Parts: sequence; structure tokens; C-alpha cells
Amino acid sequence: MLIYPGLRNFWLLFLIIAIAACQKVQSHNNRLAPLPQDSFVKVYFNQSESSEYKEPYRQQTRLGDNLEQQIIDAISQAKSTVDIAVQELRLPRIAQALADKQKSGIKVRVILENTYNRPLSSLTPDEVKKLDPREKARYQEYFKFIDLNQDNKLSLDEINQQDALMILRNAKIPWIDDQADGSAGTKLMHHKFLVVDNRIVIATSANFTLSDTMGDLTNPNSLGNANNLLHIDSPEIAALFTEEFNLMWGDGPGGKPDSKFGIRKPLRSFKTITLGDNEITVHFSPTSPTLPWSQSSNGLIEKTLKSAKKSVDMALFVFSEQSLANTLEQVHQKDISIRALIDKQFAYRYYSEALDMMGVALSNQCQYEINNKPWSNPVTTVGRPNLRKGDILHHKFALVDNRTVITGSHNWSDTANYGNDETLIVINNPVIAAHYEREFNRLYTKAQVGVPERVQAQIKKEQKQCNQIKSPTSEQIIPSGVVNINTAISTELQTLPGVGKKLAQKIIIARQQQKITSIQDLDKIPGISQKMIDKWQGRIQF
Repeated sequence: MLIYPGLRNFWLLFLIIAIAACQKVQSHNNRLAPLPQDSFVKVYFNQSESSEYKEPYRQQTRLGDNLEQQIIDAISQAKSTVDIAVQELRLPRIAQALADKQKSGIKVRVILENTYNRPLSSLTPDEVKKLDPREKARYQEYFKFIDLNQDNKLSLDEINQQDALMILRNAKIPWIDDQADGSAGTKLMHHKFLVVDNRIVIATSANFTLSDTMGDLTNPNSLGNANNLLHIDSPEIAALFTEEFNLMWGDGPGGKPDSKFGIRKPLRSFKTITLGDNEITVHFSPTSPTLPWSQSSNGLIEKTLKSAKKSVDMALFVFSEQSLANTLEQVHQKDISIRALIDKQFAYRYYSEALDMMGVALSNQCQYEINNKPWSNPVTTVGRPNLRKGDILHHKFALVDNRTVITGSHNWSDTANYGNDETLIVINNPVIAAHYEREFNRLYTKAQVGVPERVQAQIKKEQKQCNQIKSPTSEQIIPSGVVNINTAISTELQTLPGVGKKLAQKIIIARQQQKITSIQDLDKIPGISQKMIDKWQGRIQF
């Protein structure tokens, strides 16, 4: 049969449109009915299956809550003040919303993590070359995001329109980072919150970036790292967050180094506030290791887990806090259901508590993690979610008895507890819990649970290669020959694998600026790699 080219093109175009329309209808038809929201506390998930929106950057319609728009809407309501503390801010629409408020006379203040305090468009070619592979990939992604006409060059108009920190700078919005206290910076200024008019609080697990809210620019199939967001309407809750913000802010940029970050902040006990049907407990990390663990954020998590009567479900970016794993084992022994999903990049590392929960242990350099304790009665309901390529599980939430929610920016780790500026929120309300229950079940339905074959093979390989695998405890961690990172002289530091005279001097300079208290601190020192740190296991103390 003869088909004229014009007619053939018409039918091809018709078929493409029909398929696209069908996909959109299918997306719409797959939507779940939205759950009821509380009057004072509203919950949103960027991978929710009960809502749909068109992305402003990739111009595609998809399922999910638009977390960026929730933040912009909160900012747009401001009548007097907007305070933001976030690890990383790269979304230009949020920056423009702040700029508009600043221009209208609203007081705007921003706190960032020092690692992300520069407009990426301001990096020189030499600085880009020195970036590690991960940061270089992030830079290249953001370069494409700013480069609107895709000519591989950044014009001034593109920079002023797309680079979020340049928008803040041009609007003369004051910002500081965690070096404002005169130090080289804390572990991480890891907060992700904003306060509007001393009343509205947005608290989220998401950084204000494209990958944490919507997905990677160059990967249209990604949905964004799985994150959640709370919108809280409460002057009492806002007052707690404003206090935390003001401690970090001090007198702002250019003033005295009176900002307080990390453990320099004064200890504040858990604060519990009744808000309608909600019982909300708030705590800010870190806590000094010299204080009782029960007074820390991880102590609050433990207290909440111990209250379980029926079930505990967890969706965590990382889980490396041994004490919490031990608590969960005690909970499990009471015939309480335990399920956990952990991001794939951390789920099966030697220090991951997922392994403990499944009753196995993975050694590192023929040595188990300190105080490692695999469960004697393991569970098979632990694993990792199957997400779109490029997306990670960035949640930090747990659900107790489908009634109580633990959430915030606080990862379940020693570093978050003792080093980072973090938010931890516990909410007791079944209406709120229902949203997290739906999200967990969505993730768990397609999850890979149990010990993967490759991990089993790795365990067997190490057991065969190591004559003996040591199981050190915290009491045994100071054997002869161990190097104290904070007191050792240069020649002592040079006894560590990979450390020469120059690197030893870098360590000394770093500890003079601020005491080194964790592996994460060491990782920030130029020249120290994760492979190097792994070789130091059991040979260093802080």
C-alpha cells in the first residue's frame, strides 16, 4: 500500500501525541486518594502517589508533591521575617522568592553549610579541576542547569537568573555559614528548615536542590531523592526554631565571631508542645559527648523506639548507631514487628546496623566494627528500596505503632548526634503517621530485603582470608601504638598508613582550628581518603 510521506508523518505525529496522552492519563489514573491532613501539621512527600504537578525546570508532569513550591508558598506569606537554615540552597525559584521579599522590606536571613556557601558559577577552572569526582559531577550538572541556551558558556544573564546564591547576593540578602564562629566549620550545618513570621515552620529532610526535590536535570526518569516535608503552623514551635537559628546567627555577617554552631550551642532539653491533636517533641543536635546519651537526639530516638507495642518501620538514609540497633533488638524480643529500609550506598557497609539486624557481620581489615553485635534472633525484613536510577533514599524517619513519627534532618549516626547541627522532631498523631505509613509501604513493596548474595559472598571471602577477625569493644580500643589524632606529634602521625610529613602537618593545622572528634572530621582534611581511613581502623583515637 502506498503511503504519501506527508500522510505518514501526520500519522507518526498522531501516534506520538496519543502515546504521550495515554501516559499522562495512566499517571493520573494511578493516583491514590489523598489522605486527610491535620489542621496544624501538614505532610508532603516528593514521591507521593496521591498528587501530581508539572515541574518548572524539566517541564514534565509527574506524580509527587512539589516540595519547592511548598517552600516558596511559605516564603510568599511572609509579612515580617524569613529565616532559613539549610545545608545547600541551589533552587533559583526559592532564591528569587527570598529576593522579592527582601526587596519589599521583609527581613531575610540565611545560614548555609560552609562547603556550599559559594555560587557554583564563581568557581575558576583551576578550582573545578581540584574538585573530587563526586563534587565535580555535581558542578557539571549545575553548570548545565544554569546554561539555559546550552552553548557550554555561562552568560551574566544566565548566572543572575539561575545561580541561586548569585540571586541572593544580587539581592543583598545577608547569609553566613558555620565558620562564622571563627572556626574552620563544624562537622556539618545539616539543618533544612525555615521560619516565617515567627509562626510557620517548614522542616524537611530535603536540601533545597533539584536532585533532593524533583530529580536530576540530565536524567528525566529520576523523581528526586526520596524526601519528606512538614509544614507546621505554631508560634510555639516557631519559637524553638528561631532560638536555634539565633544561636547560630549571632550578630550576623561581618560582626563579632559570636555565632554558636555544633557543641558550642548551649544544651537545651527536649521540648514537647501540644498542638491540636498533635504532641510534638523537638530537639536540636549536637550534644556534647561528655553529657548523658539519654539527653541527646539519639537518646530521644531510643526513648521513642522503646515505647513501641506493635511495630517499628524505618526509612533511613544511613543507620550506623550501634546503641539504637541494640535497642531495636530488645524491642524485637518482645515480639514487635521490625522493618527497615536503608539507602543502598550505606545498607551493606561494615558499619551498617542493617547487617546486625539480619544477624551477620562484615569485617574491615579483618576487624569488625567496634561493639558490633549481630542479632541472635535476626529479621528478614531489612533491606533497601528499589528507586529510579540516580535517586537515593534520603528520608530519616521511623514510624512507631502507626501512631508516632520520628523525622527531621537527623541521620541515625554518631556524627549527627555529636557533631552536626540537626533537627529531630517526634510527632504523636495517627493522622500524621498515616502519611508516613503510606510512604513506607510504597517503598517496602518493591524493596530488596534480606542479605544479598554478593554480601554473603564477601563475608565468606573475608572469613577465609582472615586468620582471625577481631571484635573490639570500646574498652579495648586504646591498645599500645594507637595514635591520638589530637595530641600526636608529627612523627607519631607519620606512623599511620599513607601519612607523610606534609599530611601530618595538615592534620595538626586542622586540629588547631578545631578538635577532631570523628571520621567525618578527618574526611574533611585535604589528602585524607576513605581508603586511608579504613586502614586506620583500630589505630587511632580522638
